[in-house]
Amino acid sequence: MSEEAKLREAVCTLARSMFDRGLTHGSTGNISVRLPDGGLLVTPTGSSFGRLDPARLSRFDAGGQLVAGDKPTKEMPLHQAFYETRATAGAVVHLHSAHAVALSTLPDVDPDDMLPSLTPYAIMLLGKVRLLPFFVPGDAAIGEAIRGLAGRRSAVMLANHGPVVAGKDLFAAVNAMEELEATARLALLTRHHQPRLLSPAEVGRVVAQFDVEWS
Repeated sequence: MSEEAKLREAVCTLARSMFDRGLTHGSTGNISVRLPDGGLLVTPTGSSFGRLDPARLSRFDAGGQLVAGDKPTKEMPLHQAFYETRATAGAVVHLHSAHAVALSTLPDVDPDDMLPSLTPYAIMLLGKVRLLPFFVPGDAAIGEAIRGLAGRRSAVMLANHGPVVAGKDLFAAVNAMEELEATARLALLTRHHQPRLLSPAEVGRVVAQFDVEWS
């Protein structure tokens, strides 16, 4: 099986897993992954993570032209922005996961670092997650907002919409996305209970130990 065929299968398998566990629903969410030749595989517009067909994934060449498959997600601007600004990006995942979206609607969330430091794992896998303003889905301005970060963040949260995570490969991006949603759930569960957060010194030790981008 070719590397591209393996990636097609992996996209569909991981998407189905996230769909089955309620991390996305209906026809929401999209995934892209970089191919060995510099092109991209992208989930099609209007498709359900629970029913993706490997043969129908949108296929872009290294020049950014659609060369095969169905019409791609309308969220291509946010995917392209991550690939253009983060040299390490090998895959991008965007979901409408409920706990992350709920957290993004609350008035007292820190827009520069929206996830509270409840465990070391979100720090290790995500660094700081920037909360971006609301944009109409598919708006090219989403891509411009991500470009404005100049590659400094691997994850952003689109307010009242959903999280976007870039990873070195497909599996890393999915793992980080799942950690983001799990941490958002913990944040909501512990809200108003004065949870013990990791201290700045403890966060610093995690950042140093795992060489986390933390700016």
